[in-house]
Amino acid sequence: MNTDYLKDLLNEFGENVRFNYDLKKKNWFNIGGKTKVFFKADNLKDLIKFLKKLDNKERIFTLGAGSNTLISDGIFDGVVIKFGKNFNNLSLLDDDIIIAGSAVLDKSLSDFASENNLSGFEFLSCIPGTIGGGIKMNAGCFGKEFKDILISIQAVNKSGEVRSIPAKEIKFEYRKNNLSEDLIFLSASFRGKKSDRKKIIDTSEKLKAEKEKNQPTKIKTSGSTFKNPVKETKKKVWELIKESVPLDTKFGDASISKKHCNFFVNENEAKFKHMQKLINFVKEKVKKKTGVNLELEIILVE
Repeated sequence: MNTDYLKDLLNEFGENVRFNYDLKKKNWFNIGGKTKVFFKADNLKDLIKFLKKLDNKERIFTLGAGSNTLISDGIFDGVVIKFGKNFNNLSLLDDDIIIAGSAVLDKSLSDFASENNLSGFEFLSCIPGTIGGGIKMNAGCFGKEFKDILISIQAVNKSGEVRSIPAKEIKFEYRKNNLSEDLIFLSASFRGKKSDRKKIIDTSEKLKAEKEKNQPTKIKTSGSTFKNPVKETKKKVWELIKESVPLDTKFGDASISKKHCNFFVNENEAKFKHMQKLINFVKEKVKKKTGVNLELEIILVE
């Protein structure tokens, strides 16, 4: 892993570029090794310049809140990009359209919509991620998804070319879309409906209470481990796990949440290999018992 040429190439970005940067504290699992290069993009101009310098010669992973990410304990042989505060802006366009930067937390967008008397964003108060990640996986809960409120996205490809894409040109499915993996999301526009603020807040609070009752919080977890296998069965993934897997299964400090069995937990100092063993064990047991192939919802960074 030679970084000498990159040090010369990226010298102009100063302290915004780090080499052999530790990622363990940058994700909710609190698991992971280092990345060859870490770049904090302060603004779009710097991001475009950085991408053009790389000239598509390095693997790139864009890290948001790290809420659905499992990172290898080894060294990521590529570049991890994290957005700075200029990608964390929220603004109101007309009465019912919100523009949000890709680093904005989903909950912050929900709160902003509420402050501006716009409904349709309440479900976002229960999703622990960023706008960029939400677009990438068409995140959702309680019967609502990103696609339901999205108007358009702005993105840049890994050659540094910026483009806008209307939502109607994107094919969204359950937890995925057909957009190129080459795209890095910059911002998005969303449409809500004018409503009474108290009604909006009440709806958000009910959803959050439901989440609190059924899902673990304030622990080292990355949310739903597997997607619901909507094309194979009407059963939820947690039902399949519950009927197929001993719920006290552990590998090292990697365990299954007692509150929601599709949430895996780092109890203390779990390693990537422990979490991976748990994932594979659960997949195998569910396949053997039910015939259903589980697909990961969390993203593996290796």
